[in-house]
Formats: sequence, C-alpha cells, structure tokens
Amino acid sequence: MPKSRRDKKVSLTKTDRKGLSNKQQIIEDIQQCRDTYDNIFLFSVQNMRNSKLKDVRTEWKNSRFFFGKNRVMQLGLKLVSDEEGSKPTELEQGMEKLREQMIGQCGLLFTSESKQTVLEWFESYQATEYARSGFRATKTVKLKTGPLEDFSHAIEPHLRSLGMPTKLDRGVVTLYKDFTVCEKGKLLTPEQARMLKLLGKPMAKFKVVINCCLTKKDGFEEICKRDIEVTKKTKKPVKPTAPKKSKKAEDAMSEDEEDEDDDDDDDDEEDDEDGDAMEQDDGEETDDDEDGA
Repeated sequence: MPKSRRDKKVSLTKTDRKGLSNKQQIIEDIQQCRDTYDNIFLFSVQNMRNSKLKDVRTEWKNSRFFFGKNRVMQLGLKLVSDEEGSKPTELEQGMEKLREQMIGQCGLLFTSESKQTVLEWFESYQATEYARSGFRATKTVKLKTGPLEDFSHAIEPHLRSLGMPTKLDRGVVTLYKDFTVCEKGKLLTPEQARMLKLLGKPMAKFKVVINCCLTKKDGFEEICKRDIEVTKKTKKPVKPTAPKKSKKAEDAMSEDEEDEDDDDDDDDEEDDEDGDAMEQDDGEETDDDEDGA
C-alpha cells in the first residue's frame, strides 16, 4: 500500500528561533531602561542555575535584569552624539568603559537603588547547589561498608551502574566494601556528580558577583576585576603546514628527481643532435643556391 502524503511526523520539540525582531526589542528595552533607571551594574554568575537566577529576579522586582548576548546588549548601551566631531561626555566615556567589560558570560542590572545597597545585598546572598561534572570537589566523601537505609531497593541497579559496589541484602541496599565517592581537589565525573546528588551532599555555591557599575552620581567604577584576557576569544590565522614526508617517500622523490635529471640530459643530447642536423641542412641549402647562381 502506498504511503499517504498526509501521514507526516510532526516533531513537538521544535522551537521558533529568536529572530531580528526579538533582538531589536531587547535593544529598545535596554535603551529605555538606560533612561529610566539611575544605575547600571555589570555582573557575572558563579555556578549558574536558572532557578536560582529566577529567585534573584523576584527579590529585585523593581529592577530589570538582562542576561543575553553581549553584542546585542552593547548595542543597547551605545550612545550616539548629535554633533559630529565633538568630545565625548563623561556619560559616553562611562558607557564605553562598561561596554568594554562585557566579555564572556555576564549580565546587566538596571536599578534605582543605591550602589551601597546593591553591593551589600549581593555580597551576602549565596545559595548552595549540587555540583556538576567538571567541578572540583571541595571535600572527600567516603562510604563505609554496610546498609544504605536511605535508598530504596528499586534504585540499587542504578547505583551499581554508577560504579557503587552495592547489592541487595534482604531487600536493603548494602555496600559490600568501602567506597570513595570523590576526593578533595579533583574534578568530578558525571557519575560522581549524580552520586553526590543522590546522597544529598551539595558542594557548589550559586553567587552573583558585581564586577563594575555606572552611576549617574559617581560615573564608572570597577568593583571586582575580571580576567578578561582569559575569557576573550581571539582567532589567530592558521598557517598552512606542509605534510611531513617519510624517509621512504624522500628516497623515492630523490630517485624520481635523478630519473628526471637523466631524462633532461637525454633531451639535451637529442636537442644538440637535432641542432647539428639543422646546421648541416642549412649548409647544404647554401651550396645549392650558389650552384644555381
């Protein structure tokens, strides 16, 4: 039976791309906030979690957060002077310094709260979170031989797949030997991160760090210096490198060159013989011309 044209699979995971209109809307919102609020803060996030960032947004309802592409946010902060060739004002210089600091993962906070209030709140705020793979363990976690009563018997195969030496003893998950989940200072693997989450041992800390600010009262000020050179992506031109030749290839090439040299010598000899023959023919023609004369 032929396949029906109406029988098409529709993927429900597709999402619409954020096009040019969305970027223009973000630029317009930043320009509006730039004129509405008194202070602008540039921040970076340690151990980023969307849920925790939403909690920070709810705490600062009277302010506005922007956390997107740096180029789009930089366009929103760019000031264009009406007079060409005029010297930039202090506000324009401060905006330019703020735009230069927007490298790497960072965001903008527009608020009318004082600088001291903002710094004190973000300095005191932090939230514990479970570590992910690639995070350096802050402490060593070891489990001793014996029953793990906090786990259900249904999760025992999953624990075994993560690498834990477990077994079911009368329906109770039991470790049959000592096991080290992680060691302090070493990078966590995905399996170790999952085990720490199952054990209920958070190691990471979500924290928002204020890097610099631009206030209408004091202008631009750098608060926490960022390592911009490390985070900045520079593209260097790659020089084409010739492939290395092995000794056998070099010997073969040298033999080919010798053969070509021999061929060139033979060609030169043939050219000399042809040249002599041409000279003899020319000589004979001159003799005939003289006789005819």
